[in-house]
Amino acid sequence: MTGPRHADRPSHTEGSPLNPDTLEVAPGTVHESVQGWVPKLATEEELRVALEKAFDYRGDVTLTLKDNSRIEGYLFDRTTGSSLTTSFVRVLPKDSNQKLKICYAEIAALAFTGRDTAAGKSWEAWVRKYWEKKASGEGVLTLEPESLD
Repeated sequence: MTGPRHADRPSHTEGSPLNPDTLEVAPGTVHESVQGWVPKLATEEELRVALEKAFDYRGDVTLTLKDNSRIEGYLFDRTTGSSLTTSFVRVLPKDSNQKLKICYAEIAALAFTGRDTAAGKSWEAWVRKYWEKKASGEGVLTLEPESLD
């Protein structure tokens, strides 16, 4: 005796033919290049959008605070509240192991100053390089990660 087949499930009826090209395929993500960008932070919305991009960025950013101090480091966390005074970012400063919590309301400027360490390092780029090496007859092909520097 056998159980029901996958194709016998109600979601796989003849009225909805299976298309293997569209099953379980997520659309690709387009990564915007923001390295070197200094966004204009004239409004609350512009600040929030820029800080979201900074959170997704894989390099260091420089925050200039309203007291004119500067913090360069990796923005690794954020808490968004209903206002700028209840919203915070957490930063690992480049020159310290101390984690800083900074209120959105204290931020005067933001710059994407560090190198995006993941730029150009997608799976597709790795596979393309692998096949180029293989086609050139290069020796041993390994799965070693590339240097971040």
